[in-house]
Amino acid sequence: MCDVIVVGARCAGASTAMLLARRGHRVLLVDRSTFPSDLRLSTHLVWQPGVAALKRWELLDELVASGCPAMTTAVMDVGPFTLTGAMPAADGVREAYAPRRMVLDTILVNAAVQAGAELWEGCTVDELLTSDGTAGGPRVRGIRGHLRNGRTVNATATVVVGADGMRSPTAAQVGAPTYLERPARQGTYFTYWSGLPSRVNTLYPRPYRSVVTIPTNDDLTMVAVNWAIDDYRAVRHDIEGHYHRTIAQIAPQLAEQLRGSRREDRWIGAAVPSRFRRPYGPGWALVGDAGYLKDPCTAQGITDAFHHAELLADALDDGLSGRRPFDDALADYERRRNAAVMPMYEFTYATSALDPPTAQEVELFDAMRDDPVLTSRFFGVFAGTVPVPDFFASLSAAA
Repeated sequence: MCDVIVVGARCAGASTAMLLARRGHRVLLVDRSTFPSDLRLSTHLVWQPGVAALKRWELLDELVASGCPAMTTAVMDVGPFTLTGAMPAADGVREAYAPRRMVLDTILVNAAVQAGAELWEGCTVDELLTSDGTAGGPRVRGIRGHLRNGRTVNATATVVVGADGMRSPTAAQVGAPTYLERPARQGTYFTYWSGLPSRVNTLYPRPYRSVVTIPTNDDLTMVAVNWAIDDYRAVRHDIEGHYHRTIAQIAPQLAEQLRGSRREDRWIGAAVPSRFRRPYGPGWALVGDAGYLKDPCTAQGITDAFHHAELLADALDDGLSGRRPFDDALADYERRRNAAVMPMYEFTYATSALDPPTAQEVELFDAMRDDPVLTSRFFGVFAGTVPVPDFFASLSAAA
C-alpha cells in the first residue's frame, strides 16, 4: 500500500510526486503516456516564479542544459508603437523559459523517480477503488487500471491525487464540485516554425484577435493566433487560411518572416473555459488543471502547477505525518490556492475577451512609451512577479 497515488505525471503531478517522495512518503506515479513524450496543448511558458521553483528543486540546470532559450525581456506591439521591457525577477531569478513539454515533463518525472517515487508508465486508470465513507461520500482507496499490453493492475493508497488535466477523469469520478465557472471567451491555434530570424517573446494585441510568438527548444518558435470565441468557431473550417491572413493583417513583418520559414508541426488549438473545483474529499485531492483552470492568455498554467504542487505536498505531508487532520490540511490547501490565484483569475478572464482597449488602457500604453519602469512592472503582471492588485493600485495612486 502506498501513502499517495498520483494520477497524471505532467507538471503538477510529477512535481507533487517528487516533493512527497523527497519527504520520505511512498508514492506511486501513474500516467497513460510514456516518457519522454509531448503534451500538445501547452503555452510552454514557465514564468520567473515557476523557474524559481525549479531552482529550489535543483532542476533548473537540467532545463538550461536542454538548450531552451532564456527570456528576460518581453515585447508588446500595440499597433502605433512597440513596447519593450525587462521582466522583474522572482526570488532572484530574472529568466523565463518556454520548454517543449517532452523536455520539461521528462525532467520532472525523472526527478520524482530519483526521489523514490514508483512510476507506472503507459498505464490508463479505468476506475477509482472506493470503500464506505462518511457523510462526505465513499472514500477513495486506490486505483484499477490497465497497461498497454492489456494487463490489469491495482494499487491502494491513503490518498489518490488527480493531476490528470482539465478533463480530469479523477474529478469526474469523485464528483468534485465546481464553482466560479465561466465559458471560454477566445480560441487559439498554434504551430511551430523553424528559421524565424527574430525569436522574441512578443504579443500583438488587437481588437478581438491577437498573435503571440514564443521561442522554445530546437531553434523553434511557437506562433499562436487567438480569436474571439465566435470568430474562432468559424476559423476551424480553414485554419491555415485564417491563421496566415490574421498574421498578415496584425503583424505584416512577422508574416513575411513566416514565408521564409518552415512549419514543423500540425495545427494545435482549443478554447479553454475557466473554473475552480473543490480540490479534496475523502481519500482524494486534485492539483493542476484538474482543480483550477483558466484561459491560457496569461500563460500561468505551468507556474501555477508548480506552486499548487508545493501547497498540496505541504498539506498531504501534514496529514500523513499526523500533524493535522487531513480535512483541515486540505481545506487550508484550497484556501491558500484560491487566495494566490484569484486576482490573476479575474485579470485573465478580462484579458481573454480580446476587447478593444479602453481609453484608460490607451492612456496607460502611451505612458509606458517613455517609462521603462512602468513597462517592466506591466510585463511583471503577466509574469506573476508583480501582483495584479499592486500594479493597478499604483496606477490609481499616481492618477
